[in-house]
Amino acid sequence: MTKHIGNRIGIAATVGTGGLWNIYNQFFYQKQGSWPVPPPPPPGLTATGGVISDYTTAPGAVYRAHVFTSSGTFTVSALSTNPSLPNSVDYLVVAGGGGGGAGHPSYGSGGGGGAGGFRTNVPGTIHSTTVAFPVSTSPGAYTVTVGGGGNGGLSASSNGSAGTDSSFSTIISNGGGFGNMGGPPSNGGPGGSGGGAGRAGTGGSTIAVTTPSPWTGTSTQGYAGGNATGASRGSGGGGAGGLGGSTPGSIAGNGGSGLSISITGITTSYAGGGGAGGGAPSPASAGSATDGGGAGSTSSSSPGAPGTYSTGGGGGGGYENPADTSGGGGGSGIVVVRYQIAQLTATAKATGGLISFAGGKTIHTFLSSGTFTASQSLTCDTLIVAGGGGGGGNRYGAGGGAGGLVYSTSVPFSATSYTITVGAGGVGGFDGGNGGAIGSSGVDSTLGSAPQPQYRIAKGGGYGGSGYSPGANSSGSSGGSGGGASSSPGAPGGPTTQSSQPGASGTDGRGFAGGAYSAGGTGYAPSGGGGAGGAGTGSGGNISGGGSGGAGYPVSISGSSVTYAGGGGAGLYNSLGPSPSWYGLGGPGGGGPGTGSPGWTSGPGISGTTNTGGGGGGATGLPPAPNPGIAGGGGSGIIIIAYPS
Repeated sequence: MTKHIGNRIGIAATVGTGGLWNIYNQFFYQKQGSWPVPPPPPPGLTATGGVISDYTTAPGAVYRAHVFTSSGTFTVSALSTNPSLPNSVDYLVVAGGGGGGAGHPSYGSGGGGGAGGFRTNVPGTIHSTTVAFPVSTSPGAYTVTVGGGGNGGLSASSNGSAGTDSSFSTIISNGGGFGNMGGPPSNGGPGGSGGGAGRAGTGGSTIAVTTPSPWTGTSTQGYAGGNATGASRGSGGGGAGGLGGSTPGSIAGNGGSGLSISITGITTSYAGGGGAGGGAPSPASAGSATDGGGAGSTSSSSPGAPGTYSTGGGGGGGYENPADTSGGGGGSGIVVVRYQIAQLTATAKATGGLISFAGGKTIHTFLSSGTFTASQSLTCDTLIVAGGGGGGGNRYGAGGGAGGLVYSTSVPFSATSYTITVGAGGVGGFDGGNGGAIGSSGVDSTLGSAPQPQYRIAKGGGYGGSGYSPGANSSGSSGGSGGGASSSPGAPGGPTTQSSQPGASGTDGRGFAGGAYSAGGTGYAPSGGGGAGGAGTGSGGNISGGGSGGAGYPVSISGSSVTYAGGGGAGLYNSLGPSPSWYGLGGPGGGGPGTGSPGWTSGPGISGTTNTGGGGGGATGLPPAPNPGIAGGGGSGIIIIAYPS
C-alpha cells in the first residue's frame, strides 16, 4: 500500500525531514503521551526540479519523487547526513514514442510506432538494474531531457517519424522507432522499441543502450516491432514489455505491451507500442494497443490514435483503403527521480494524484486522469486547466488557443470519490495546400461529474486557423481560449467558450479570444491564440510580424505562483528570412512559439508545454516542401485540489 504525503511544482517541498518528524510525533509520540519527544533524525537529500511528491510505502519508508513531464534540471542542494538515508537516487527514463505510418490506398495499412525506450534502476521490471546512481553537490545539477513523440505519417508517401530521446544525466533512453507507411519500402524504424512494418516488411529493431560506466545498467530498453509477412496490413510497434504483433497479411498487428512501475507512488504503465491500421476489404479491424500506445485507424475518415502523453507510447498506424489516412503521433516521454528521505507512519484526508504539504495545505496534483477520494468532509480550492489547442498548419499557421482555466476557492467536498479527467492537447495542423490542414482542439478537463455540486469543467482550447485564402480553415476555432486567425483578410479569431458556461464553472472560468487578422505591411502574417489571462495578438503583415499568444493566468494554489494556459504564437511566411520580431511568441504560461521561414521553405511550430494547457505554435512554409511545416500541438492540462492540512 502506498500513501502520498507531499509534492510541489518546480521547487523543493517545504516539509523537510524535520517537518516529517513533527508529523510522526503527532501521530505516535503525542498519542502515546510520551512527551517531550526525541530530537529529529539527521536529514536526507535536499533537491529541486520537476513536480515533487512525497509518499510512503510499507513498512513506512518515505520517498520523494521528482516527476519531469518536460525538460528541466534536477539540482541537489544538500547531501544526506543520515547514515540510514543514501546519497543516491532511483530513476525512470522513458523516451518519446514513434509516430505511426500512414496507410496507402494501393498497398496496405500503416505500421504502429514503437514505444520510447524504458530504463530504470528500480528492481522488478524487464529492463531494470540495481546499480545505484550516486549524486553530489559538486556539481549538484543534473540535466533532464524529456523527449517528444514522433509525428504520424501524413500521407501515402510518408512514414511516421522517430520519437526523441529522454535522458537523466548519463542515462539515455532512445526514442521509439517510426511506423512504416503502408507501401514499399516497408521496414519499421529502429528505436528504443522498434516501429511496425508496412506491406511485407520487417519490424524495426531495438537499439542497445550505450550509457558509460559506472552506471552501465542493462543493455536493453525495449522490443522490436512486428513483421508483416504478407500483404495488406501493417504490424504493431514494439513495446517496453513485448514484441510488436506480426501479421500474416489481412489482420493488423497489435502494439507490444508496456511495463508498469510504482516509482511515483502510483502504479502506472508506460511505453506500449502502437497498433497497425485497419483497412478494406474485410476484415477491417485495426491493431489494438495498451499501456499508452495508440490503436490503429479503423476507418478511412480517421487517423491512427496518438500515443498517450507522458507515457512514451507509440502512435497507431493509418487506414489502407479506399483512401489513406495519417498515422497517430507518438506520446511524449517522462523522467522520474526518487530517493528515500525518512521513515514515517501517517494518515491522509484524501487519496489521488501526487500529494504535498505547503503553506498549511495538503495539495493533490493530477498530471493525468485518476480519482480523488476524500475520507472526510473537506473545504478545498480547485484548479482545472484543459488541454491547449493545436496550432495552424502552413501556409501562415495561427497560434492555438490555451485550454480554459477554472480556479475556485472554498468548495465543499463530501466524503466520496470524484472522477478526475485531465484533457490532452490538440494535434497541430500540417501542410495541405493553400487552405492548409487544420489541427484539433484541446480536450476538456473535468473534476467530478454532474450532478455533483463540486463538478467543474474547463473547455479545451481552440485550434489555430490555416491558409491565406478565405475559407473554412482560415478562422480560429472557439474553445476555452480561442485559436488565432490565419492570413485571410477578414478572418476572425475564435471566441472563448469558458466564461459563458452556466453553473459553477461559469463564474470562475477564464479564457480569451484568439487574435483576428488585421491588414497591414507587405506580407502575410497570422494571429496568436488566446490565453487565460489575455487575448491573442492580431496580425498585420510581415512588418509588424505574426501575432503572439495571449498571456496565461498565475495561480498560487500549489504554494507558489505558477502561470498556466498561455496562447500559442503564430508562424510567419515571407521571402526575407526569419526574425524573432516577425513571428509570434508563445504566451507566458506554456504557450508554444510560432516559427519564421527564410525564403520559400517551411518550418514547424513548437508545442505547448505539457501540463500547462498552453496552445501550440503555428507553422509556416510553401507547399510542396521537403519537410512540410507541422504546427505545434497543445499542451496537456492539469488539475490541482488543495485543502487545509
